[in-house]
Amino acid sequence: MNLILLGAPGAGKGTQSKLICERHQIPQISTGDILRAARKNKTELGQLAEKYMVEGKLVPDEVVIGIVKERLTQDDCQKGFILDGFPRTTAQADALTAMLQDLNREIQSVVNIEVPKDSLVKRLAGRRVCSQCGATFHVEFSPTQSEGICDKCGGEVIQRKDDHESTILERLSVYEQQTQPLIDYYKNKNLLQTIEGTGEVSQVQDRIEQALNH
Repeated sequence: MNLILLGAPGAGKGTQSKLICERHQIPQISTGDILRAARKNKTELGQLAEKYMVEGKLVPDEVVIGIVKERLTQDDCQKGFILDGFPRTTAQADALTAMLQDLNREIQSVVNIEVPKDSLVKRLAGRRVCSQCGATFHVEFSPTQSEGICDKCGGEVIQRKDDHESTILERLSVYEQQTQPLIDYYKNKNLLQTIEGTGEVSQVQDRIEQALNH
């Protein structure tokens, strides 16, 4: 199963990715992770990407595609993969299609997890993170036992700057502008399946599985 997962910040994409990976025994391919790995391993493309990143420039699409291609040829991707955070533009989607053709593979489904904007704001604005160990909590859905203190390590629990409501609304606006063309792109290819992302984690998981087995 070769899958692309789309979803706004706060839609639960990370949680659902992990569940799909566990159920289907396929890896989650995050461009951020593989870029870091390529830089750390000092691959040719990794060093090229680092050159751009050190200069504060965006890594060109052809370099990112090359690094994704390297990752998809590894053994753990033989049964399939989930692409998370890529593609972000229709130009990247075109490049991905061409690259997969070289590997005799294709995207089989694009799942878009859709959550109303007010719910996304509520989820993100209530998120709290431990400044020491990075554990995440939520003031409403999973609060700490003692206010402001991490249950796991006793560190201070804080609200990140990008979880302030004004910043959240800006992030969601940017996401909509970037992603709508991508949603239309995959809809035109009859690959897009939009899933309601509200409710319990298990309910959303069931909806995704039904869509994948459709």
